[in-house]
Amino acid sequence: MGVFVPCLQNIMGIIYYIRFSWIVGMAGIGESLLLVAFCGSCTFLTTISLSAIATNGAMKGGGPYYLIGRALGPEVGVSIGLCFFLGNAVAGAMYVLGAVETFLDAVPAAGILRETVTRVNGTDIAPITRPSLHDLQIYGIVVTILLCFIVFGGVKIINRVAPAFLVPVVFSLVCIFSGILLARNGRPAAGITGLSSESFKDNWGPAYQRTSNAGIPDPNGKIYWSFNALVGLFFPAVTGIMAGSNRSASLKDTQRSIPIGTLAATLTTSALYLVSVLFFGSVATRDKLLTDRLLTASIAWPFPAIVYVGIILSTLGAALQSLTGAPRLLAAIANDDILPVLNYFKVVDGGEPHVATFFTAFICIGCVVIGNLDLISPTITMFYLLCYAGVNLSCFLLDLLDAPSWRPRWKFHHWSLSLVGALLCIVIMFLISWTFTVVSLALASLIYYYVSIKGKAGDWGDGFKSAYFQLALRSLRSLGASQVHPKNWYPIPLIFCRPWGKLPENVPCHPKLADFANCMKKKGRGMSIFISIIDGDYHERVEDAKAACKQLSTYIDYKQCEGVAEIVVAPNMSEGFRGIVQTMGLGNLKPNIIVMRYPEIWRRENLIEIPATFVGIINDCIVANKAVVIVKGLDEWPNEYQRQYGTIDLYWIVRDGGLMLLLSQLLLTKDSFEGCKIQVFCIAEEDSDAEGLKADVKKFLYDLRMQAEVIVISMKSWEGQGEQQESIEAFSAAQGRIASYLGEMKERAERDKTPLMADGKPVVVNEQQVEKFLYTTLKLNSTILKYSRMAAVVFVSLPPPPANHPAFFYMEYMDLLVENVPRLLIVRGYRRDVVTLFT
Repeated sequence: MGVFVPCLQNIMGIIYYIRFSWIVGMAGIGESLLLVAFCGSCTFLTTISLSAIATNGAMKGGGPYYLIGRALGPEVGVSIGLCFFLGNAVAGAMYVLGAVETFLDAVPAAGILRETVTRVNGTDIAPITRPSLHDLQIYGIVVTILLCFIVFGGVKIINRVAPAFLVPVVFSLVCIFSGILLARNGRPAAGITGLSSESFKDNWGPAYQRTSNAGIPDPNGKIYWSFNALVGLFFPAVTGIMAGSNRSASLKDTQRSIPIGTLAATLTTSALYLVSVLFFGSVATRDKLLTDRLLTASIAWPFPAIVYVGIILSTLGAALQSLTGAPRLLAAIANDDILPVLNYFKVVDGGEPHVATFFTAFICIGCVVIGNLDLISPTITMFYLLCYAGVNLSCFLLDLLDAPSWRPRWKFHHWSLSLVGALLCIVIMFLISWTFTVVSLALASLIYYYVSIKGKAGDWGDGFKSAYFQLALRSLRSLGASQVHPKNWYPIPLIFCRPWGKLPENVPCHPKLADFANCMKKKGRGMSIFISIIDGDYHERVEDAKAACKQLSTYIDYKQCEGVAEIVVAPNMSEGFRGIVQTMGLGNLKPNIIVMRYPEIWRRENLIEIPATFVGIINDCIVANKAVVIVKGLDEWPNEYQRQYGTIDLYWIVRDGGLMLLLSQLLLTKDSFEGCKIQVFCIAEEDSDAEGLKADVKKFLYDLRMQAEVIVISMKSWEGQGEQQESIEAFSAAQGRIASYLGEMKERAERDKTPLMADGKPVVVNEQQVEKFLYTTLKLNSTILKYSRMAAVVFVSLPPPPANHPAFFYMEYMDLLVENVPRLLIVRGYRRDVVTLFT
């Protein structure tokens, strides 16, 4: 009662009574058998796929929508589900109109607003009175309202009423087959031959020809029938296999009822159609088959009128099942809370979808008022086929991926059968009408697009997520652990979110770090890893870490940066970073660039622990062979809407595998920097080397497909140039602070009778070397201020921390290097090339 009867009522419809014998006459017995097998195999394979998915766990309401959504994701599920709902709602109107039209044809006196016809197809005839279009509309509205009252009574009332519609249909079929078996030549009507081998032979082959709009053979008719056209005419006679699964929320045992009930209904109706082809083809001449629209009524015994009752009740039964399934489908979509606009149709568990039923009845009555559904009826078939294709594709994907959770009780399935079923659905759609196929696909695509924009994200463990996971694993294995070729090198930045200082509580990362991370990608391709370290014990702060990770992920999404968030709990920042740099990532998908903000505030706020931490992080990166990019002036870094002009200046001092050049080219791909030009500054030892170096660098850049102006500065001109006044002041201040710090170290060593100690370890300080470092940094800073004061951004090589120098000294060198340069990227490559000359 839950699945078999609804499916049987939906499948057995008006086409069998008034069109099937005509199809046999047009296509012949042979091609009619092929037609039934072709359309029936589509629904049979869909039933196999439906059975497999329905038995892979408990089902909620929504039937095919629930299955497709959980297999192909919410966007696909909602788009196909809404189309299927619309198809069911409009199909209900079609069935009502079919029943009313048959009733008015059988009982013309029942017409209320009758009309007089004196001309048919351009020919004058004697005046006849017949029911008008308004009669069709009035009776259609009344019948729809009556059916809705039954639907409002709930599933129990529907199950009690359904047999009343089905029993007369079965009795009419018994009368038809009894009439066929008892028919004799010329009895009960002219053209009837009785079961005859001669008729079988004559009707075996096709007789495709032109007909009038009524289907009567006419050499001048407007319609030419072919096998493809008959597919479109007959296929609605096999739809309806989802009528049982639409009521999944009301079934006691979906995993048993849906496979057995749906398959039984499919096989029963297919067998009926195949036997009917043989009987109809053997019992009458071809002319009789093509001209007698109601051959089933002509041949029925002993009550020909029962066929009219069968037509009316079969169509009303199909309408009842459509009006039962459609609201439940809409309510199931609303209950998943994907589209807020559907919240009005939500129902509590076990409740009846009254609001959705009202809405379905409104659509159905609107279509009844139109009265002529010839234009949209093919679209209904398309929506059904779209749903069937979705079910087949769902089973195909789940079967192919074969995840550990895929354990359906229904064992008779295979991914190849589901794939064939899906392809059959697509083929039939185009055979029926490529125009309506395009329209239905366009509507489904629009709904998909709307859901992807307006819908709420939902993770249902769909097959696509499983496919992405398996694809990622396979890709990771195929990448292996060997080094990536420079042509395939992508930056995978690890963004160190923890700032040197404080941020507001609701801001887990410096806002401009996400903007900078986007600047390191070409057209958004690539992945960033945003990392933050929480000081403390892991067991005590694990919940804090989870909350921080969720907050950071939300912030990354808000900044529209493709990346993942990771939170690490460690005793201190240095130990946390050392663990991250060793273990973060898998295979060749480990981060290759460490990005952090320059600690400009360390002296201003007297954060004396920063130098040791900062130097330790740089040394860890060098040991782990990671590139480093340190951003100075992060607060002034432009977002995507702030256009920059001027130059991007590269002070290329240390060989870095081309990383600095590559990053400058990536900057040019961004809207904010596309108006800038690149300048490369190189340093020659002698004046005589300058021209040769310039030519070599130009040739190198040309081979790298990079446009840049090359500027060579010789060591002599460097030595001879006057320093900038602000650089000299910063240099003198740094000298004084270093001397003071060194004096304190010596006093402490003499007092404690220990060697010179800094940052908890012994150091050897060569004062001449310290002075040399300071002087070199002064010269580089003066050169940057002289040539690049107005540059949009400056790149400079990162000097490695000198061995045995206190971290405080290194911070002084770095502070002198970045002094008065508003926006600076300090870059250190690693032991490999990231660009190549070769194609």
